[in-house]
Amino acid sequence: MLAWFNARHWRRLLTLAGALVLIVASGNWAAQHELQSKTVALRQAAAAHVLGLRGLVEKHDFLPYAAARQPDVQALLSTPHDAALQRRVNAYFADLQRTTGAAALFLIDRAGLTLAASNWQLPSSFVGESYRQRPYFENALQGQRGLFYGLGLTTGQSGLFIAEAVRVNGVILGVVAVKISLEPLQAAWMRGSDPVVLRDGHGIVFLSAVPEWLFHSIQPVSAADLRWIGSHRQYGSRERFAVLPWRREPAADTGGFVLHTTVQGQRRELFALDTPLPELGWTLTVTTDMKEVVQARQAALMLSALAVALLLLGILYWRLREKRFVEQRAARLELEHRVEERTRDLEEAHSFRKAMEDSLLVGMRARDAAGTIIYVNPALCAMVGYTAEELLGRRPPYPYWHPDDLEKQARESDEVLQGRATPQGFESRIRHKDGRDVITMVYTAPLVDAQGVHRGWMSSVVDITAQKQAEARQRDQELRLARSARLASVGEMASTLAHELNQPLMALSNFAIAARALAAQGATELLAGTLDEIVEQSRRASEIVKRVRVFINPQRAHYESLRMENVISHAALLLKPELQRHGVQLQLLLDDAAAPVRGDTVLLEQVLVNLIHNALHAMQGQPAHSPTITLACQRLEQLVSISVADSGPGIPPEQREQIFAPFFTTKPDGLGLGLNICRTIIEAHGGAMTVDDRAGGGAVFTFTLPVEP
Repeated sequence: MLAWFNARHWRRLLTLAGALVLIVASGNWAAQHELQSKTVALRQAAAAHVLGLRGLVEKHDFLPYAAARQPDVQALLSTPHDAALQRRVNAYFADLQRTTGAAALFLIDRAGLTLAASNWQLPSSFVGESYRQRPYFENALQGQRGLFYGLGLTTGQSGLFIAEAVRVNGVILGVVAVKISLEPLQAAWMRGSDPVVLRDGHGIVFLSAVPEWLFHSIQPVSAADLRWIGSHRQYGSRERFAVLPWRREPAADTGGFVLHTTVQGQRRELFALDTPLPELGWTLTVTTDMKEVVQARQAALMLSALAVALLLLGILYWRLREKRFVEQRAARLELEHRVEERTRDLEEAHSFRKAMEDSLLVGMRARDAAGTIIYVNPALCAMVGYTAEELLGRRPPYPYWHPDDLEKQARESDEVLQGRATPQGFESRIRHKDGRDVITMVYTAPLVDAQGVHRGWMSSVVDITAQKQAEARQRDQELRLARSARLASVGEMASTLAHELNQPLMALSNFAIAARALAAQGATELLAGTLDEIVEQSRRASEIVKRVRVFINPQRAHYESLRMENVISHAALLLKPELQRHGVQLQLLLDDAAAPVRGDTVLLEQVLVNLIHNALHAMQGQPAHSPTITLACQRLEQLVSISVADSGPGIPPEQREQIFAPFFTTKPDGLGLGLNICRTIIEAHGGAMTVDDRAGGGAVFTFTLPVEP
């Protein structure tokens, strides 16, 4: 038993290992296959670039040879001081340069001095310049073809120089050279997505689609090569050539290599291929991104893993079923195979189409180019009340068109048949066969068959009657909600008015009682002051009524420039009798109360009265030797902060979230609107109100107002 278990265990491990090997092998095969494809593409790209380079060189290769045999050119070398002859040669070179598109043509005597040039009239003229140290001059003077790429000694612009000796009667009198610019080729490379690099025999990059690679070498340049480059000034005054930020990794069986580098600050992995140009002494490197190779490997790994998983699941499922239904399955498969071969295609196609037609809730209608109905589904028939037999073959006007919209529907139908249907569809009212109206949305698209031939137009028709009715009910409900909101606003205004008038009415009552006592005592002077206070409180009650109207229409607010010290002083004066009656001291800390703010004096005064009165109520029944309410005012940059602090029990954390909510109160006889009204007033002034715990016990209500500029 144990041996059987071990054998079974080893079989599972071997199966798993084989699956993993298969997955890895498939990923490697896909990557290698993609790499081979890229190799072919790179070879084609390299061949195209090489053909372009060789074509560019061959296009201008004949110029030095032809110019060296021009009589005036040969004559100028014999008589270099003949000005007229020099002008003719200059003109001849300029004409060749314009005709062939070369960068420049110039004539050098045996001493290396330039006698004539195509750019003789420009500030960067070669005439009079010495090019004795240039390799192309040295080679041509020895009777060889001179070929050299480098930066111009005069212009500083790079180019390819081709030189040919000028022989007169077999004697070399000078050299004709042509300069070809490769910058258009480099600009074309830069527009491509994959970098292309051209380097010389020393390994130095002199043409590149990546600017930061220019004048870098693939390996450290030897001292002898540096001396040769410096003595011939091949790349101007450059004496050092940094090594390219390349890390090369051979790619087996491709002839190329994987290049790990940085392009424009981003890490990239490229597949590269070198192509030597022995006749020019250069090496061309073309590259392409390795992203497709990585993606191919990943896709192959996932697909093979999925295939292996499906295979293993299939094997497992097969083994489980095989144990139970071996005999039944054989008979059933044989019978199903015979039937399936004869009826499968027809039944599947018919069943699938019929199921789609019957299950669609959207009406479908197909018409040919002339507008004849050639197909309708059951949903459309149910929508219009007509059977398919009654609709097929009908042309406009259709029987379900609404009699009141015949012209509109005919116009919409013509727009569709002429190919001007709007993608967002259009709304259409139709008449059901039983006489009721149906509102629909119609969307139309071209009907194209499997061969790509336009056969007509396919329309989907959506019944939106219920949606339209729901929208009408929604609008009616919104009107009702608006009326309910206005009734709620009236109720809140009445509650607000009752709450706000409570303070001045209490003051009127207190002052009236005082006036009656003073009248009984005959204190006429004090009586007059008390009556003045009664008038002031009556005026304040009237102002409160006006301010409550402001809550309904904010444009009626009376805002003016004011100082908070005046508002604080008047509020303290109003509450002085009540504070004295309860033995509570009001401590004022007015450091920055003179800062100007813009607001409504009565509303801000009402906020302070409400906060001080709440603080007074909070300290009722609290043991204290000298209960004190602290009112502080200070400036915080562009804000004025006013705080009212008490030494009461404070506000429990669970109530702090709803302390400013309407109708929330902790007083047995409170309305719960005071703090909500206070915060509304402060926010209407552009400020904010908060509540915090006071150090040592109690609560601190703070509000801020913007300072007037």
